Amino acid sequence: MNPRHAVPAPPRAADESMTLINEVYRQPLDPGYQEVAARRAEGSAPPRTVRGGVALLVLAVLLGTFATTSAVALRRPAPAALEARALLEAEIREGTARADELRHANAAMSAQIAQLQGDAASTDDPELFAQLQRDAVESGVVPVTGPGLRLVLTDGDPSDGTTPDDGSELVQDNDLQVLVNGLWAAGAEAVTVNGERLTSTTAIRSAGDAVLVDSTALSSPYTVEAIGDAAAMQTRLARLSAGQHLASLGQYGIEVRVTAERELLLAGRGQLTLRSAQVLGDTETAPGSDAASTAATAPGPQALGATSSGVAGSGRHDGEEFR
Repeated sequence: MNPRHAVPAPPRAADESMTLINEVYRQPLDPGYQEVAARRAEGSAPPRTVRGGVALLVLAVLLGTFATTSAVALRRPAPAALEARALLEAEIREGTARADELRHANAAMSAQIAQLQGDAASTDDPELFAQLQRDAVESGVVPVTGPGLRLVLTDGDPSDGTTPDDGSELVQDNDLQVLVNGLWAAGAEAVTVNGERLTSTTAIRSAGDAVLVDSTALSSPYTVEAIGDAAAMQTRLARLSAGQHLASLGQYGIEVRVTAERELLLAGRGQLTLRSAQVLGDTETAPGSDAASTAATAPGPQALGATSSGVAGSGRHDGEEFR
């Protein structure tokens, strides 16, 4: 049969594919609920009793209590986890106390060694003893006091909405390296970072988000103190690239405060241990010895542009920008 002679199909409704939605619109209430609502409207539905209301209330309280108890039980750590945490905290406290004891004992032994060396040098070679006394300040062995600058660098707060939460709001090891080298160039005679005295063999580097001065971990705020002519150092620092770098930290939310102090007291690092030494200007090395290490002299000139053995020795990789 020719298709033109076929019986035409009945026309389809435009909303035929929306039958379920149409039924919901036409009859939004379930038939069972519709019947109960009709009975209630007619007055033939059974009335609510006090016993039924009390039973419903008790059931709701029981369900709420059960849900609350289950949530608390799920959030409560297991007893084994609590015991492990308590044991770890105890070990951390014991290790910290032991480290403090060793640090104090090391400081006492260093002071005793310095006293014995001083007594021996003053008796056997007065000129050598005088030279050691002069070099002790520059090498960071002994504590020093005098006027200077105090600079405090504080991490930014990403929660205020003005600082990106990508790590750039944190003070990094490179920031402290640039600042310390700038202070040496500005005429600082002695520098500390959070109480840690910097010497010619000190390294400022990072370990994750922590900043290390040698093996000591530091945290924000970072207080950098430098002894010297405060007015002259502040003026020279502002003219150097270090001053420009400090000024740029504000855009990352890092707060930098600079104050001139009449009296600063910087602690010493104790006796330095040198594996080998070489007189400056002497190009020859003793037979069988390795390359000479940095001598315990003033850290300023050696720190500028230093490698891994100096203050600026652990910054970002070559080619990586400051920020």
